[in-house]
Amino acid sequence: MNTAFITHPVCYRHDVGGWHPESPARLRAIEDRLHAAHLFDYLLHHTAPAVTREQLLRVHDAAHVDGLEAIVPHTGTVSIDGDTAMNPFTFQAALHAAGGAVLGVDLVMTGQAGNAFVACRPPGHHATRSEAMGFCFFNNVAVAAAHALHQYGLARVAIVDFDVHHGNGTEDIFHNDARVMLCSTFQHPFYPYSGAASSNDHIVNVPLPAGTTGERYREVFAGCILPRLDAFAPQLVLVSAGFDSHREDDMGQFGLVEADYMWITAQLMDVAARHADGRIVSVLEGGYELSALGRSVAAHIRTLADL
Repeated sequence: MNTAFITHPVCYRHDVGGWHPESPARLRAIEDRLHAAHLFDYLLHHTAPAVTREQLLRVHDAAHVDGLEAIVPHTGTVSIDGDTAMNPFTFQAALHAAGGAVLGVDLVMTGQAGNAFVACRPPGHHATRSEAMGFCFFNNVAVAAAHALHQYGLARVAIVDFDVHHGNGTEDIFHNDARVMLCSTFQHPFYPYSGAASSNDHIVNVPLPAGTTGERYREVFAGCILPRLDAFAPQLVLVSAGFDSHREDDMGQFGLVEADYMWITAQLMDVAARHADGRIVSVLEGGYELSALGRSVAAHIRTLADL
């Protein structure tokens, strides 16, 4: 399988301080592990373009986009909330993170890659139509989904979010758009304290308790997520790939390991093979324990690339 790996140098420059878990070291850990695992040279490397304003406005209010641009600091940082802050490079990094997700869609929809992994930051799945929060500024996977619907005339796009936190921003954007199925597994009760009671025919929220093991996660995923995906028959599978469900990551309290991420990836590849000509675009979300993140992403990519 030809797997595209998409990133951009400016994504390393969004840095609001060594105290913050969503740091440039995350991307370094991923690339270092891909080299150590002898995977890096097998991937199709692409530089993420900046997203266009038109692409952003399909999922975000103009006031949100303009408001973020207006507060970019010349030096230092500016806080949006207790978790979310900007430095002089954050806005550009966010543009390229969303643009990387769009490029991933273009590459798989035009047959230039079988699937893609977007190694960009800041992440996106907490960003709502009108609000930045939870380390997120623009909703990268939502921008990608809207682009696929608009540019390629797709009728059914699935987003599978296995981050330990609920993809509240993605749900906010697509809650009333039945062309997009969101399947989100997450620890509950936990930040952002949403999703437990908001499912509908195309929003599949699966709250799970702290302490959920990989074995239990697989049971739930197989029983609750896979049948709904097959019934939906997506023409493209997008992944909000958060690796903070790993048992070594103290951002959450799940017990997944690399083998579980390989299993999840293989299941999604099977769904994509049945319904979407194998097309998958995976977009980095969480994952903050650096060694576990690097190992987990390498396992995910190895499975995507069939290596």
